[in-house]
Amino acid sequence: MNFSQFCIIIKNMKLKHTRAYFKEDVLKGRIDHLIEHRIPWLVLGLLGGIISTIVISNYEEILSSDIRIAFFITVIVYLSDAVGSQTESVYVRALASGKEINIKKYLFRESLIGSGLGIISGIAMFIFVLFWMKSLTIATTVGLTMFINLSIAPVLAILIPSLINREKMDPALGAGPISTIIQDMISILVYFLIASIIVF
Repeated sequence: MNFSQFCIIIKNMKLKHTRAYFKEDVLKGRIDHLIEHRIPWLVLGLLGGIISTIVISNYEEILSSDIRIAFFITVIVYLSDAVGSQTESVYVRALASGKEINIKKYLFRESLIGSGLGIISGIAMFIFVLFWMKSLTIATTVGLTMFINLSIAPVLAILIPSLINREKMDPALGAGPISTIIQDMISILVYFLIASIIVF
């Protein structure tokens, strides 16, 4: 499948999916039909994963200078995804219900929640890393990264489903893979950028 063919698939998805898709019975729907709707989004996720791998490889020098930096990639990416997934699940459910949502107010509220979670998680990781590694620079890098990423996660988790929903496509299928891979890339970039300033 080349890029032009993939774009055609995405365009067809846009034409076929409407808000009525929220009411589709996934328990009774045809398997091939359900697979058809999910594959394009997962292909996007696969491409994003490849890009994330390439991004990490570009920071080989930083990892070589202190391999301990690699220890925390998983927890940083996971917590960012977890916060984003929580926000996204609640928001997509609200969209499916047809409720009127003040996007600016909702976005501001979720941003505050994300920042609060970021502060708590950032401090917790800072203390843990400092106690375990006895390294102020790595502890600061991990704690600051955690705060920034968890503050950003809710924003992405709302904006991406909103854009997909506006295009008359199903955010329940598309938002997850796209939000996850974008959040993963941002999390990794933020982490290594901070590490390059503080540690390297």
